[in-house]
Amino acid sequence: MLNLVLFGPPGAGKGTQAEFLIESFGLVHLSTGDLLRNEIASSTPLGVEAKRYMDNGELVPDSVVIGMIKNKLEANTDAKGFIFDGFPRTVAQAEALDQLLNANGTPVSAMLSLEVAKEELIARLLNRGKTSGRSDDQDESIIENRINVYNEKTLPLKNYFAGQNKHFGIKGMGSIDEIAARLSEAIKAL
Repeated sequence: MLNLVLFGPPGAGKGTQAEFLIESFGLVHLSTGDLLRNEIASSTPLGVEAKRYMDNGELVPDSVVIGMIKNKLEANTDAKGFIFDGFPRTVAQAEALDQLLNANGTPVSAMLSLEVAKEELIARLLNRGKTSGRSDDQDESIIENRINVYNEKTLPLKNYFAGQNKHFGIKGMGSIDEIAARLSEAIKAL
């Protein structure tokens, strides 16, 4: 089973590249952002709580996210593998994911980290905010906060996965096809 963690700051292109990887390698997409946005759109209690955090550029609590991940894994037991997009975001989440996957005998295969300059991230998110309807993509101060939260809380994941020889930095600048080709090369080398 091929289990990939697609990693990078907000605006790095994880969603776009996840679509390519799903199609190319037959993986099930597991995007916590999509799961949360579906809950928000349905106005569930979980969605209302998650929206409050997301609107401030903060991370949704681990207990909420991990429960949703577990349900998604259990609903797709025949999958060739998963691409984790937006999860894990903290070392504690990575440890919980490792526990969950290792219990099923299907560990994380690799963390693919899209690396993009901060100025490009801000430009991409503001541009996406014009059409996405996402409030957290329309305000530069919220975008800055999201990038700061990423740097403070999620960057240690590189060290966590590097310690398992599973971290692969991928240049996230250039055309969508160029980035996709770099990701494919890294996966084929596994």
